Amino acid sequence: MAGAPPARSDRPGGTLAGRTDRGRRVLAAGAAATALVCVPGAPATARRATATPHVASPRLVPEPSSVRAVPGVTFTLTRATRIVARPGSGTAGTYLAGILRRSTGYRLPVITGGAPHDVISLALSGREKGEAYRLAVSRTSVRLEAGTAEGLFRGVQTLRQLLPPSVEASTVQRGPWTVPGVRVEDSPRFAWRGTMLDVARHFFTVGQVERYIDLAALYKINTLHLHLSDDQGWRIAIDRWPRLASYGGSTEVGGGKGGHYTQADYTRIVRYAAERYITVVPEIDGPGHTNAALASYARLNCDDKAPPLYTGTDVGFSSWCIAKPVTYELLDDVLGRLARLTPGPYLHIGGDEAHSTTAADYATYIGRIGPIVTGHGKKMAGWNEIGAGRLPAGSVAQYWNTATGSESGTRTVREAVAQGAKVVMSPANRAYLDMKYDENTRLGQDWAGLVEVRDAYDWDPASLVDGVTEKDVLGVEAPLWSETIVTDDDIDYMAFPRLPAIAEIGWSPRAARTWSDFRLRLAAQGPRWSALSVNYYRSPQVPWPTTAS
Repeated sequence: MAGAPPARSDRPGGTLAGRTDRGRRVLAAGAAATALVCVPGAPATARRATATPHVASPRLVPEPSSVRAVPGVTFTLTRATRIVARPGSGTAGTYLAGILRRSTGYRLPVITGGAPHDVISLALSGREKGEAYRLAVSRTSVRLEAGTAEGLFRGVQTLRQLLPPSVEASTVQRGPWTVPGVRVEDSPRFAWRGTMLDVARHFFTVGQVERYIDLAALYKINTLHLHLSDDQGWRIAIDRWPRLASYGGSTEVGGGKGGHYTQADYTRIVRYAAERYITVVPEIDGPGHTNAALASYARLNCDDKAPPLYTGTDVGFSSWCIAKPVTYELLDDVLGRLARLTPGPYLHIGGDEAHSTTAADYATYIGRIGPIVTGHGKKMAGWNEIGAGRLPAGSVAQYWNTATGSESGTRTVREAVAQGAKVVMSPANRAYLDMKYDENTRLGQDWAGLVEVRDAYDWDPASLVDGVTEKDVLGVEAPLWSETIVTDDDIDYMAFPRLPAIAEIGWSPRAARTWSDFRLRLAAQGPRWSALSVNYYRSPQVPWPTTAS
């Protein structure tokens, strides 16, 4: 770590600078494997195996479980190349063709059979499970196999990274379009590999969210956590409570116009993510971080007086009225609607920084909201504080406190684990994408310290908190809080290159990860990001090629 978190203020609500623990883009490679990938069928932690030794490995992120170079072998994509999509592989084949056609100018027809040579072949196989895939590159073909359409999609990302970076361009470029001979066998370590986008502090359009989804998908991210409500804005329209969006969503940090998603907008985001095998997890924060809602309806307040809209960055000053039935009426309506709009299994109920809610009221709240979530057929996720309350079966606690630990944060996450909850690791001084890289970073915050790329990479989820072991960890997530984030360029700068670092932690075997190797593989991503017009941070810790400017 390049810095340490400041001490927590004793007052109930802290300013942004006074928080102790929390402040709030693609394309991978090709290869080819002929051997079987063995992956446990359980949906949670997906792999415990160590990586097979690598020989002249291509520079891929995340690092595959096993990748071996085939010396002297190269496949060249030409105007005659066809994409053969066997039954069940059409979606991945069409997706790949769409990417390659833009930059190569080739027709690349997607066919269903024949053509043993000069092909990229995608096929479903019963030998792999879940997201596992195998990729083999010879002089005459690229063959990708997986047990599921999701696995094929992950393998397509690897193939993208094996092609020259200019393949990511949106206009026709000069070749040659070569793929090095390799054999890859790959599967993920953890089931939850996420990123969170805070659309409440600053609002981001559907198109901006879709762009971020595309960039995240390149690095095998499979979960998008959307922070839809906070003190500064409410971002989802709810039919029975129209003022939540029309009024509560009318501003943002700094006093901008804000905005909100219609239910059709939200459905479009969910569908776009699903097409990239990314699950959306919507968050409605509470009992704190609720001022936008409280300002929208006076009757939600204990004194029946609506507070003004808020555009600052303080935290901890707002709370649902825990004793009022209308609180749970609203939450049942909101969470019920989100449950119907969201195919994924989780609803995130927040639960952090509830400094204006008593401990007893907080426990009551968690005990009441859990059955609301499960009553709509979903599992409850929340920040680690939820461990202080009674949790329904299948809950997920998201650990956001600093990697150096805090007594309350480690206690509540252990309490959650003791109740059978799984943990998603998002330590603020490792995984928070809004932390400054160094003291000169113009964006972001530093309450959790300075987080350079090595800080974001050089840790392990299974040894971060005493008492929380590999079997307890569902995965990792990189939150991007938006108090200082306004534009696509801002998102890019803070997320890249740190999001790929967190993605590798979630995907690659622990034994395959070293900083000395990762920094070289990460450097090779620079020209790719340039082709994608990603405004990434040129960390001095990474030996970027001079062509990556």
